[in-house]
Amino acid sequence: MTEPSAPPLTIVRPGEGAEGFLGSIGVVFKLWGDDTDGALSVVEHPFPVGALVPPHLHTREDEYSIVTEGEIGFRSGDRETVLGPGGYITKPRGELHTMWNAGPAPARMIEIISPAGFEHCFREMVDMLSDGPPSTEDAVEVLAAKYGLEFGRPAWLPDIISRYGLTPPPGF
Repeated sequence: MTEPSAPPLTIVRPGEGAEGFLGSIGVVFKLWGDDTDGALSVVEHPFPVGALVPPHLHTREDEYSIVTEGEIGFRSGDRETVLGPGGYITKPRGELHTMWNAGPAPARMIEIISPAGFEHCFREMVDMLSDGPPSTEDAVEVLAAKYGLEFGRPAWLPDIISRYGLTPPPGF
């Protein structure tokens, strides 16, 4: 009788994972959907001082964030908060949200995405931006549509930019 084989085990040590830049924040790939049988993916996002993620919503996945360094501001729908290390937040699919570095030092958070799949959007964005701005004006919108991502320009955004001295990403 043959012993059943152990399920796959993925090990990612501190400091490991492919890194890239998403236009305003970084991304470090930790767990891919292939590592979790599609249940979730995990990335880390370093936030330089002044960084702002454009307001957007996901139509296919939920996100769960854990701040590990610095201070990160979050706005989801009409709710806003700033979290320091150890703070957790949910960002449900279908709700417009944004994040920004809310403090005077670099910040970092872990992002859990469920179900998996959206990490491939990050990978494609990193590849697209690796040689500079996209080659066509609508390249980011085409990529976003492929992954069910929608951008918004809410009336409350200029206030957040002003209050925190943020630098919107190029082209936003």
